[in-house]
Amino acid sequence: MSKEGWQRWVAHQTMLINEYRLVPIEPKARKFLEGEMEKFLFGTGAVKPEGFVAPPGG
Repeated sequence: MSKEGWQRWVAHQTMLINEYRLVPIEPKARKFLEGEMEKFLFGTGAVKPEGFVAPPGG
């Protein structure tokens, strides 16, 4: 995995945490994020939450 790939995942993970209002220390949230990380980095790719609109400039 490249440094750029990891940075892209961190940005995607932050968006997921914010959009779904996840608390990363909760086991259910961690399991969800682990699954999303697998899809994002090694699988078919992760999708953005339904209705997500990126902020201007982001």
